[in-house]
Amino acid sequence: MPVDERAPALARTVSPPLPARRPRPNPDKAVVVIAPLSLTIALGLWGIRRQNTMWGDESVTYQLAHRDLSQIWHTAQHIDLVHALYYAVMHELFDLFGPGLLTLRLPSVLAMSVAASGVGLLGLRLAGPRAGLLAGLVFPLLPQVQKYAQEGRSYAMVCALITWATYALVVSVPHRARWRWAVYGSTMLLACLLHEFAVLALVAHGVTLVVSRVPRPVLRAWSVAAAGVVAGLLPLAICSAGQSGQVSWIGGPVRLRYLLVVAVVGMVCARAPLGVRGPVRLSALALPILVLPGLMLLTASLVKPLFVDRYVLYSNIGIALLLGAWMDHFHRRRRSSRIAWIAAIAVLAALVPPSLSLRTPQSRSNDATAIGAAVREEGRPGDGVLYLTGQHRILAAANPEDTRFLTDLALAQDAASSNTLAGVELPAQEIAARILEFDRIVAVRATAAHSPASPREEAKTSTLRRNFREYRTTHVNGARITVYVREHGHVPRGTPLAKSAVSMRGSGG
Repeated sequence: MPVDERAPALARTVSPPLPARRPRPNPDKAVVVIAPLSLTIALGLWGIRRQNTMWGDESVTYQLAHRDLSQIWHTAQHIDLVHALYYAVMHELFDLFGPGLLTLRLPSVLAMSVAASGVGLLGLRLAGPRAGLLAGLVFPLLPQVQKYAQEGRSYAMVCALITWATYALVVSVPHRARWRWAVYGSTMLLACLLHEFAVLALVAHGVTLVVSRVPRPVLRAWSVAAAGVVAGLLPLAICSAGQSGQVSWIGGPVRLRYLLVVAVVGMVCARAPLGVRGPVRLSALALPILVLPGLMLLTASLVKPLFVDRYVLYSNIGIALLLGAWMDHFHRRRRSSRIAWIAAIAVLAALVPPSLSLRTPQSRSNDATAIGAAVREEGRPGDGVLYLTGQHRILAAANPEDTRFLTDLALAQDAASSNTLAGVELPAQEIAARILEFDRIVAVRATAAHSPASPREEAKTSTLRRNFREYRTTHVNGARITVYVREHGHVPRGTPLAKSAVSMRGSGG
C-alpha cells in the first residue's frame, strides 16, 4: 500500500485545539449595575451632613452603638431588641472608622446604592436592559429612598437585603439549585433580623410564585426556605413582643399618603403590556411587593397601630420596576415615546423641591442637635434640667457637653449604667423635693408628644406649676425649651418678671 509522503507535512500543519473562550461580560449588565450605583452614591453624598444635625432616632443609634457589645446586648433585653443587630454592626463601624455623621450615615448610602443595582438587575432579567437601567435610575430618585439613604438607621440595609433576596428568588425559579434557595433564605433571614417587618416581603414573594404558576417543586423549595426564615426569626419576634411599648407613640398611620400614591401609580403602570422574560412576570413580582407589605401592616393596625412608612421602605422596589418597565414600553412604541420622555422630564422637575427639602434639618420630625444646643444656650452652670417626659432625655443627649453643667433633677441612674435608652428616674416624691432645691430650671418638652399619666410626670408638672413661673420659651424643631424661675427666688434683671417682683415689694405685697 503506497504511503502518502505528504502525511507528516500535513500533520505538522494541524494546529492544536484552541482553549474554550470565556464568555465576555455582558455590557448591558455592567451599565445596569454601575449607573444606578453611581447615581445613588452621588445623591446620597449630596448634603449628607444635613447642616451637621442629627434627629432623635439617629441620636439613639449614635449613643447605643458607642456602648460596648455587652452593654448593647443587655440594653436590648429591656428595650429596642428589634434593632440590636443593627446597633452591633454600627458599633463595629464606629470602632473601625471613628465617630461622626459620615460614619453614621455612609452605611445607609452604600446599602441603598447596592439596592439600586439590584433593582436594575431585576428589571434587566424580567423586562430587558433598557427597562432594567430605567428602573435602577428611578429607584434612587424616589423621595422616600433619598430620605432613608441618608439616615443612620437600619432601613436602607433592610431594603438592600430584600432587593437581593428578591433577585435570588427570580434566579432560583428556573434553576432550582438548592444552594440558590439557601442564598435566598439566608438573605431574607438577615433582613428580618435587622427589622422584623421585613418578613412581610416573604409573603409578597409567595404570592408572586403562586400568581406566576411556577411548578410545584419550586413552591416546595420556596416553602422550605420560608419556613427556615420564620423559624430563625421566631425567637426575636417572641422576645420583642414584650417590648411593644416601643411603638406606643404610633397613634395612627404615619405618612400613609406616599404609599397610597405610589400604589395607585404602580397599578396604572401594570396595566400596560410590560416585557415578559422568564417564568416570573415583572408585574407579578413588582405589584405584590409594592402593595402587600403596607396593606398587611395597615390591617394589623386595626388591632394595634403599627404603620410607619419606613417599616416598608422596600416597597419602593416594586414602583421602581413598574415605572422602569412602563417607560421602556412607551419607548418601544415610537409614537408615544416623545410623550413618555416629556412626562419623565416633568416628573424629574417635580422631584427637585422635595430633594432639596430632604437635605435640611426641618425635613425630620425633630432635631436632636438643635434641642441640645438650645438647652445649652438657655441653661446656666448650676441650673436644673427637667425632661417632660423622661423618655425624651435622649433628645438632648447627642452631645454630652450641652448638659454638662446642668443638674438632671429626675435622674437616678444614667442610660449607659442602667442599660436603658433614657436612664432610670427617681420616685415621684424625690423628684418634687429636688425641684424645690433649685431657683432656675430648664424644662424640655417634645412638641408632638403627650405626657403619660404617671406619678413621676405629674410630680414634675404640678411642682413647676405651683412654685415656678415661666420666664422664657424657645421653640426648636421637635421640642420646646422653657426656663422656669422660682417666684421668690433670683430673677434676671430687666425681665418682666423682675419688674413685677419689684413693684410688689414697693407696694408691700
